[in-house]
Amino acid sequence: MLRRRHLGRISFVEANDLQRGLLESRDDYVLLFEHPPTYTRGIRTQAENFLVAPEFLDAVVVDADRGGDVTYHAPGQVVAWAIRTVPDDPSAGRAHVSALEDAVIATVQSFDLDATLGVVGRLDGYPGVWAHLEAKPAKIAAVGVRTERNKAGHRRTLHGVALNVEIDLEGFSKINPCGITDKPVASLRSLGLSVTTLEVEERLGEELDLRLGGTGSVARVDRSPSSHSSERPLLRRLRKAGVDPDAGIDIHTRKPDWLRIEAHMGSQYQSLRTLNDDLRLVTVCEEAGCPNIFECWAEGTATFMVNGSRCTRACGFCLIDTSKPLPLDPTEPARVAEAVVRLKLSHAVITCVARDDLPDGGAAAIADTVRAIRERSPGTNVEVLTSDLKGDADSLALIFGARPDVLNHNIETVARLQRAVRPSAGYARSLTVLARSVEAGFTTKSGLMVGLGESREEVEETLADLAAVGVSIATIGQYLRPTEQHLPVARWWEPAEFDELKEVGEALGLRHVQASPLTRSSYHAKKALSDATPVNAPLRRRSA
Repeated sequence: MLRRRHLGRISFVEANDLQRGLLESRDDYVLLFEHPPTYTRGIRTQAENFLVAPEFLDAVVVDADRGGDVTYHAPGQVVAWAIRTVPDDPSAGRAHVSALEDAVIATVQSFDLDATLGVVGRLDGYPGVWAHLEAKPAKIAAVGVRTERNKAGHRRTLHGVALNVEIDLEGFSKINPCGITDKPVASLRSLGLSVTTLEVEERLGEELDLRLGGTGSVARVDRSPSSHSSERPLLRRLRKAGVDPDAGIDIHTRKPDWLRIEAHMGSQYQSLRTLNDDLRLVTVCEEAGCPNIFECWAEGTATFMVNGSRCTRACGFCLIDTSKPLPLDPTEPARVAEAVVRLKLSHAVITCVARDDLPDGGAAAIADTVRAIRERSPGTNVEVLTSDLKGDADSLALIFGARPDVLNHNIETVARLQRAVRPSAGYARSLTVLARSVEAGFTTKSGLMVGLGESREEVEETLADLAAVGVSIATIGQYLRPTEQHLPVARWWEPAEFDELKEVGEALGLRHVQASPLTRSSYHAKKALSDATPVNAPLRRRSA
């Protein structure tokens, strides 16, 4: 199956790590996106093709493992990468490149009905797609591809094409694009064709589907223009994503029986609350208003929240305080470890608020907490539920260095609703965090909520994407509106639907899917890890 994903704007490094994660997928993918201003050096780049020294360029400069020389990316350019299995044949690579070029040519021709660009096609001896072939050839699309065998032995493609739509061409003046010095680079807009990047991206996706075996499996992030409505931003974003907030369930509506929880404040619950007060700890159970708090605390388990109790993001679903964060408390890791020891936990979950105010996003403090638990209670499995750390690979590596037993990062919702639900995060970024975790060898986990206006098909596509990047464990639960200031509930998903999602997720390749109305990220976390560990492969503590 070919799955097409429209991902919005994403850095080259994140996109590259994501495609690397998809290399092992059993499905084929087409990823369409834009980059922020970036120069990429292919494996045949010549130093003299930088007309300005890389360190003086007003853009990121990165090395790419694709073919070709140096090129430039920026908003207004549609980038399309195909990660697909091709025949084990020497000609397969060339045939794949031809399919990509054919898709670009057909896309441009579909908009250029008056032949403003003249003849559009290939130019002998030069890669890519060109316009004005019979006059003065100008390059409108670059191509750079490689093929590589994955662990299963299949030959897979990486990278793809970049089509200039309305990109600022000034960036190309600092290099010899693709090593070519005697022919210009152009965009559709500069050659007189008035068309938007989003229109071209959509059509290019359709043309790639036709040529690469697509089946209509498409997901896209919301990229609709900003609105100046006086409506509250979270409701405005929801409406832009295609969900009518006025049609949601009133917060005062009685919940279905399967969502009603009785409070059982027994001795274990009370003792854990006393312990938290004694050690000045914060639990996400309390801060996020988790409906399972009574069940989990009665069993002596809790999810400890580190890096303070104030978050730098204001997600539309979350109850956690968004006041200005306080400085990190250096005693916090030791206090969490003390709680793990006193509770005799065999499985501890450490989560965090987003700390975008810190250079590492709070990653070092999370790693310190994992190490403190390891030192005090070496037999305890440690699960980390982290933010996306703004996509910074070095920050994530700090957590990797502490070697948690499970790396959890929630994707939270389907691609279309990302901006509405968590405007400071992103679908592609979360997939990249998860792909990096899998590549580093961790049991990797993610979760999402339903009931925000997503469709069944969108949830299934999200589960497919999680499985494709190698996630082992997924959690799915019903969204519950904390207050009237948060996003409304669009509908209640029934228990039978959660059972069906569990079956779908496991059929897609996820080893364990915890799905029920009251499931949350850390619900039954210990059992999930056990179920996700292959038979005859007991969990082994990784060395630092």
